[in-house]
Amino acid sequence: MRTRTLLAVTVTPRSSRSSITRDERGDVKAHLNSPPADGRANEELIKLLARILGIAKSRISIEKGDRGRKKILLIEGMTEEEVRQRI
Repeated sequence: MRTRTLLAVTVTPRSSRSSITRDERGDVKAHLNSPPADGRANEELIKLLARILGIAKSRISIEKGDRGRKKILLIEGMTEEEVRQRI
């Protein structure tokens, strides 16, 4: 059975620099330099998260919220604990 993890992320586009953090409640926040037009912020989110997690971009997809600030990402091949430890 393949391991799959759903991760809720709140995105803030057009930030001064790109970063992914967790707040005091453990919620994941992504501050992205890209604007939300033409899917550029989504591309940057996947690229940044893949780099932080040390996995291929193809293992990350947006399940819900591709046009909104609140997104649900599907990460293949990692447990939720592994994802939380690396962020």
